[in-house]
Amino acid sequence: MTKTKSQKFPLKKLLIWYGRNKRDLPWRKTRDIYKIWLSEVMLQQTQVITVIPYYHRFIKHFPTIESLASADEQEVLKLWEGLGYYNRCHNLYRSAKLVMKEFYGSIPDQPEKFKKLPGVGPYILAAVMSIGLGLPLAVLDGNVIRVITRYYGMKDDVSKGPTKKKIHEIMTGYIPNDNPGDFNQAMMELGALVCAPKSPSCEHCPINADCAAYRTGQTGEIPYKPSKPKIPVYNVSIAVILDQHRFLIQKRPSKGHLAGMWEFPGGKIKNGESPGQAVIRECREELNINVKTIKKLKMVSHTYSHFRIKLNVFLCGIKSGEPKSMNQQPIKWITVDQIETYPFPGANHKFFPELKEYLKKHSD
Repeated sequence: MTKTKSQKFPLKKLLIWYGRNKRDLPWRKTRDIYKIWLSEVMLQQTQVITVIPYYHRFIKHFPTIESLASADEQEVLKLWEGLGYYNRCHNLYRSAKLVMKEFYGSIPDQPEKFKKLPGVGPYILAAVMSIGLGLPLAVLDGNVIRVITRYYGMKDDVSKGPTKKKIHEIMTGYIPNDNPGDFNQAMMELGALVCAPKSPSCEHCPINADCAAYRTGQTGEIPYKPSKPKIPVYNVSIAVILDQHRFLIQKRPSKGHLAGMWEFPGGKIKNGESPGQAVIRECREELNINVKTIKKLKMVSHTYSHFRIKLNVFLCGIKSGEPKSMNQQPIKWITVDQIETYPFPGANHKFFPELKEYLKKHSD
C-alpha cells in the first residue's frame, strides 16, 4: 500500500473551502442530536436531494425522539415510504423506544452506549457523535474513501477490510479535536461536490496541488474496486383481487425484506409457468382461494439494492373460497381512497395510477 505519513494533508485549505462552499442543508442548522441522527440515517445510500423533503416531513410529524417512540409503526413506515432501505426506519424506530426505556428519553452521549442501539454502525456512530457532540471520531463513507485514495494515489481494493482500515487510520490521524464535525462534513462534501466518482472537477479542488491521482491522471482508475456481478432479475406475478369497489391487500412479516409493509398477494413465477398461471397458484397457496384473471393491468420493473423484479400485475376475481392468510399475516379489503393510509413498496406505486383509473372507470 502507498505510504502516506510523509505527506501532510492540507486541512486548513479543506476547511476554508468547506466554509465557503458547503450546501445549505436543513440538518446543518441544528445542534439537536436527534435531528442530526435522523438525517444521517436517511442519507445512508440515498442522495441529499431525495432526503430533504422526507426529512422535513418526518420532523414535522415527529419533532422529538419521544414523539417517534410513541408513534404507531405503520405511521412511521408511511412517512418513510419511497425512501427505501426500510431496515433503517425499523432500526431508528426501535432505537427511539430503547432511548425512552433505557435512557429516560436522553440519547446517549457516550459512544460505547450509543453504538449499542439498533442500526448504529461505525458510520452513524462517528457522524452523529462528531457533528452532534463534537467528539473526534472519523467517518468513513464512499466520499471519504474516494478523496483519500485519490489524494494519496492508493490503488488497493477499497472493498477489502484492510484497505478501509488503513483509510480510517489516516482520517483518525488528521481529525482535529476542535470541531471534528466540520472536518468530517468537509471530507464528505468534497467527495460529493468535487471529487465525484466520474468526471471529478479537479480544477476546482482545494487540495489538488498534492493530489496523486490528479497529478498522474488516474482519477478514473482510483479508487479501485472489482466489478460487481450482475444482479439477478426475478419474474413475479401479483393479484389485485377485486370485490366490487374494494381490493385485497396483505401485510408483510415484521422481519426481513420490506418488513411491515402492505402488498398484494403473489410471488415468483416458476419454471414452465406463465405469469397468469403463477398468480392463480400464488393466491391458492397464500390465501386458500381460487381466482380468475380479469386482465393484465401492467408490467412493472423495479430495482432493489441486490436484485431487480419484473412485476406482472393482474386484476383478479374470486371463483371460490374465502380469503384466509395461510402465513398468519393480516389481510384487509380496502378502497382506492385508502391507498394513502397504508405503506406500500415502491414497486406498487408504479401501477397505482392504472389501478385508480380502472376502478374509477368501472365504478361509474
